[in-house]
Amino acid sequence: MNLFESFFVTYAIQAKTKTMTTKELGDLGEEKARIFLRKKKLKIIETNYRFHRNEVDIIYQLPDKIVFVEVKTRQTAQIGPPWKAVTRHKQQQIIKCAHHYLTSKQIALEAQFDIISIVNNYYGTFIEHIEKAFYPM
Repeated sequence: MNLFESFFVTYAIQAKTKTMTTKELGDLGEEKARIFLRKKKLKIIETNYRFHRNEVDIIYQLPDKIVFVEVKTRQTAQIGPPWKAVTRHKQQQIIKCAHHYLTSKQIALEAQFDIISIVNNYYGTFIEHIEKAFYPM
């Protein structure tokens, strides 16, 4: 591939990434997170679980606990890693949703809260799985 072709391919990929809406980027990130978890042989039991206005992106089960995952995807980490966008307020919303899930399904297992932080752009996809990222207060 010559320099012109290389520039054209890079530009085309860049243009496609930049035209992606926030929702499309979020959906792409959640799909990449599910693939990532399945490769780790983890059993996903629910996706996009909603309670009122709250949502948990992914729920998976370990032998002794249920894990609730928030996925944050960005095209750049210039303003900081995506996981930093999971504020204490957002954590409280996830915890409320998790509580509803466990009580409505009558599950008596411990809850764990993870964050999967993804940067996805024309350089590649970078995934960070932060286990036990936060705890209920």
